[in-house]
Order: sequence, then structure tokens, then C-alpha cells
Amino acid sequence: MAELAILRNTAGVKSNLGTMNRLRWRSSSSWVHLAARLFMLACLISSRMDSLHAQTQTVQIVPGTPLSIGLPLHSPMRSGEQIEGRLLYPVFVGNRVALPAGASLRGRVIRLDPDRGRRIHSRLRGDFTPFHVPVVQFDQVLFQDGAVQSISCTNAKDGMVILRLSPPPGQKKGSLIRRQWSDFKQRIRETTAVFTAPGRGDRLVQFIYTQLPYHPQRIETGTTWTVELAQPLRMELDDSLPTAARVSADEGKRGTIVSPTTDPAKQPDEQTSEWHLRAYLQQTISSAKAKPGDTFHAYVAEPVFNSAHAVVVPEGSLLTGEITHAKPARSFGRQGKLRFHFKELKLPSGFSQPVEGTLSGVDSDKSANLQIDPEGGIQPQSQNRVVVPLLLTLLAGRAFDDDENQTFNNAVASNGFGIVGRVVGIAASSRNVAAGIGIYGAALSFYDLWLARGHDVVFPKDTRVEITTTPSRSPLKASTVKQKPALSP
Repeated sequence: MAELAILRNTAGVKSNLGTMNRLRWRSSSSWVHLAARLFMLACLISSRMDSLHAQTQTVQIVPGTPLSIGLPLHSPMRSGEQIEGRLLYPVFVGNRVALPAGASLRGRVIRLDPDRGRRIHSRLRGDFTPFHVPVVQFDQVLFQDGAVQSISCTNAKDGMVILRLSPPPGQKKGSLIRRQWSDFKQRIRETTAVFTAPGRGDRLVQFIYTQLPYHPQRIETGTTWTVELAQPLRMELDDSLPTAARVSADEGKRGTIVSPTTDPAKQPDEQTSEWHLRAYLQQTISSAKAKPGDTFHAYVAEPVFNSAHAVVVPEGSLLTGEITHAKPARSFGRQGKLRFHFKELKLPSGFSQPVEGTLSGVDSDKSANLQIDPEGGIQPQSQNRVVVPLLLTLLAGRAFDDDENQTFNNAVASNGFGIVGRVVGIAASSRNVAAGIGIYGAALSFYDLWLARGHDVVFPKDTRVEITTTPSRSPLKASTVKQKPALSP
């Protein structure tokens, strides 16, 4: 019996040992499975991180890069006033969009400088408003996802309403009568647009302001400032979206201010006859100071692609231009004239190629009233120097008519000081006073059109230009032209 008990105990011990071994094996197996799963998860996370890292890249927009910022809505002209503008043109880094067109930038009016020239001109015409020039500073950029990033830019006080100039389609010069008739039809179209184009209510308000002796000031819709980055701006680029797609997508997100962008699908191949370049002038050129043979430079702000989306002309390339004709403005209303072309294209690699480049578009101050002729010359538009002074003189003579409604005649005749002139002409009940005010207005018009100095053609630094270039067959050559630093990461 004792032996039987010993055998049973021995069997029980062996059974317990087997159970313990099975539990140990299962436990070690579960740990192996858990470790394998953790390893697979780590590999997956690492691959995802590598993918995200491959899709995003941090680049740097260098100081001195120009930013053209347009105001979509008018704003009061007050010191400290907060304003928000939109970027008119994309900024490229490494031939890719780093800052898209349409991005919002916030800033404020930091001070108001007196506009003495406009004050004198307006007071002679009965407007005693103390006109100012706003100085603005932009310090934030807003992205579509709601992110806000601080930027440091130079102050800007050269705000102006931009008008895109382009040469008219090729046409024969024709006779003097034909040219006068074409100008007359163009003026009719422009006059009609004043009453039919969108924003006529706002234009009516501005016209009423010009007739008042004092009125509030504001920064007009479409006012554009061109500022330069004062410090580097770091941006993240997304590699998952091609450059062509990004530019095409940005084209429809500009709001009320629309501007052309680079469309790689529409750009010429490397071996075709023309390249369409968009660039910024690196210095101011003016008909008052320029002389034939003077050279200037503009750097390419947007790359040019061929049909295969390969870069033909990289951003940061440098164009060399030459003044071919310059005539300063002179007295007796003689306007300044300017003509130039581009003769050399220097690549960021340091090599240059002769080109034949002509101006196909330029951002101009709307108030300068410039035009481009078919030959590429730029000058202020010609004005009818006879009709306006003659009309004002005839209206002034209405004060001496013997009609029964003398009050109406005095109101029509007194055109010298806006509403103030008409009120004085009516209240004085004197034909001589009303006629004197009208003749004063006619004399001012005659002086402006016939005796005053004409206007020069001026394109400030960082003016946006569009150039149509024809590459030369000459081989590339080294150039010693000093180049603006290209945008680089």
C-alpha cells in the first residue's frame, strides 16, 4: 500500500509539472505574439512618419522678396486702423509655390503723412480736406486652414490702385482722322463703363466727395502695396500636390482681385519660340532720369515650365533690360515717354543667354493714366485739350444770358469751386460773380492742359512686369551681372 501511495504521488507531481510547463509555454508564446505585434506597429508608425516627412518640407523665403498686397474693400484712413489684404501673386521657392496667391495678410496703418501736392491742387479748386498718405505695415499672414504666422515686412506708403497695362493688338497706324475716331470710341466705352460697371454706387459717392469743401478720407478698394520681407519667412511645402495643380487651384481663390498665374500646361516647350516671364524690377526707372543705353535688371518671380512640367526658366533668374528711348516731361503739357526692351537672361546657375524680350504687361498706377502703344512705347494717354476749357468757358457765359431763370444760369455758370462755387454763385444773385467763378474754373483747366508741366513715366522698384522673350540661338555664356539672391530653402 505504501508503494502504491508513492506511485500516485509521483504521478501527481509529474502531472503538475506538465501543467506548469504548458502554462509557461503558453505565457511565453503570448509574449512572443505581443512583441511581434508591437514590432509591426512600430514599423507602421515609422513608415507613416517617413511618408509625412517626405510629403512636407520646410523652406525659407529670403529677405527682400517682394509681396504685392491688394485691399479687397475700402477702409477708413485713420492711424492705427487694422487692414487685411490679399496676396496678388504667388511666391515661389525652388520653383514651387511657397505662399499662394490669395493668402490674407493683416496689418495696420502706423501713421499718416501729409500729401502736400494734393492739398495745394485741391485747395485751388475749393476742396480744403487735409489729404494724407497712409503708411502701412503688415505683420501677419493667414492661411486657409486658419493658421496664423508672424512676418516682418518693410513699411509701405506707395499704395496705389493698380491698372494692368498691355499693348493693343497690332493694327495699322492709319490716318489722323482714323486715330482720332478710335480714341473717341475708346473714351465713349470708358465713360459708359463708369455708369454700367460694378461699383457705380461707390463711384457716385466719390464724385460727390470731390464736390464738397471737406470730406472724410479712406483707403480705396483695390489699393495695392508692394512690400519686401525684412526677415526670413519659414514655410512648409506639401510634396503630395504638384506645382501645376497648386497654381491652377490658386487661380480661382483670389476673390475680387484677380491676377494671372503660371500655368505649366500652357507654357511653351523649351525649344519653342517664346517664353512668357513674370518678373519684378530691381530698381526704379523713369523717363525723367533714364537715358538711351542705360541698363536695368528684373528678376523672374515665377518659373516657366514646358509641356512635360519640366522647368525651362527657374524662378530667381535675372533679366537685363536696356532703355531704348526716354523723353522727360516738359512744360506746356508735353508728356514724358519711355521705351525699353530686354536683351539677356541669366540663370541662377550663373550662365546667361541672349534674348529678345518685349513688354507685354505691367502694373501701373491707375491715376498715372498710362498707355502702351503697339511699338511698346509708354506714355500718359493723350487728353482732349480743347473741349474741356472751351466747354467751361461757354458755361461761364451762361451767366449773361437774358433768360428768365437767372438763378439756374448762375448755378450752371459757376463751375470753379464745386458745390461751394455754385452756392456762392446762386446766393450772390450776381451775374458777374457767377461768371467770374466759371471763368476761374476754365482758366484752371486751361493751365492744367496747356501750360503745366506734363507727367513723366515712372515705374518704381518692385513693379510687376510681364515679358515675352524669344531665346536666341547663341550658346550660353558666363555673365558678370550682379544677381539678386534667389529664393532657396
